[in-house]
Amino acid sequence: MKVVLAYSGGLDTSVILAWLKEHYGCEVITFTADLGQGDDLEAIRQKALRTGASKAYVADLREEFLREYAFPTMMAGAKYEGQYLLGTSFARPLIAKYQVQVAAMEGAEAVAHGCTGKGNDQVRFELTYKALNPRLKVIAPWREWNLRSREDLLAFAQAHGIPVPVTSRSIYSRDGNLWHLSHEGGPLEDPWYEPDEEMFQMTVSPEKAPDEPHYVEIEWEKGIPVGIDGVPYGPVDLMVRLNELGGIHGIGRTDMVENRLVGMKSRGVYETPGSTILYTAHRALETICLDRETMHFKDMVAVRYAELVYYGLWYTPLREALDAFVRKTQERVTGRVRLKLYKGNCIVVGRKSPCSLYREDYATFSQDEVYCQADAQGFINLFGLPLKIQALVNGAEELPAWGEVIAAAQQESVSV
Repeated sequence: MKVVLAYSGGLDTSVILAWLKEHYGCEVITFTADLGQGDDLEAIRQKALRTGASKAYVADLREEFLREYAFPTMMAGAKYEGQYLLGTSFARPLIAKYQVQVAAMEGAEAVAHGCTGKGNDQVRFELTYKALNPRLKVIAPWREWNLRSREDLLAFAQAHGIPVPVTSRSIYSRDGNLWHLSHEGGPLEDPWYEPDEEMFQMTVSPEKAPDEPHYVEIEWEKGIPVGIDGVPYGPVDLMVRLNELGGIHGIGRTDMVENRLVGMKSRGVYETPGSTILYTAHRALETICLDRETMHFKDMVAVRYAELVYYGLWYTPLREALDAFVRKTQERVTGRVRLKLYKGNCIVVGRKSPCSLYREDYATFSQDEVYCQADAQGFINLFGLPLKIQALVNGAEELPAWGEVIAAAQQESVSV
């Protein structure tokens, strides 16, 4: 039997590689995705081969990750429970998709992952396998073996000659890519605990950010960011630059307790400097490019879209249908947004678009020639008609005019 393993090169997946060969007597082929996490991918490939993989695939998926997963989620305005920008959630379906492709190329009968039985990622991987090739056998070692601790894994690695780096282990469980860096576990399991500053890796604290604000302009075409400060950027370089700018100014730190799909609550601390800038700018541009009804309905769609992504339901008809709606709304979202980055704050200070629905001649508080304020009376009378009818029904008679109420009150005051 051949098995395609999602392989990161860390302790867990290195042990899993050897365990699969020993327990199942199978040939193991590894797949490693470059999503901008900054790892030495050639070193990871070589380690997989040394640990016993028959083949080790490595793929640069950074641009596909942004164009096909991160940007569509951002254009939808999706944030899980109003805060989480879903950087891990939509990374897993992409990795799993390529596992399935490698399995098809290699004639593999099974796929495997290193997710634990308590987290969301096992669902995201396995729903993708089911959607793209339900005939593949799924192996999840953390749900099968009797290894229960890091010490167990280290002992297994030593017994099987698996190279383990002699470095101190982080007390946190982390996942990083171009979109975010997450921190879980360790002292963060106490929701009252304030994270140590040493934990953060992408952003400085707002207190240590520069005392002078930095202004940045993001250019957009149909909902896609395409430039910074007048210079065209491709997706990968754009994210690298915005992560750098946001990190310097302490942008994008989120500390939240979220509801996992498996039923428990979990605390996560996220660093999203570049993606926070993009979400903020994108929303600002939409406010002048989308009409009220579309924008309000899209806000409702964003909540459902975020749930689908978080739950691992990327490859579903509903997510694809919602994407079609979102793409339609983005046809006019073209223009530029200017932001001020200052000590953890990402502040919109300007927005303009050739598709803008904002008309200064209509919105002005000064004298204008295009809006007749007297028209508002008839509008209010019709808009408020249901309220008036309800009041009449409840009161069983016509209410006195406001002027009559005032006159009666004045008369009563004089009589007293």
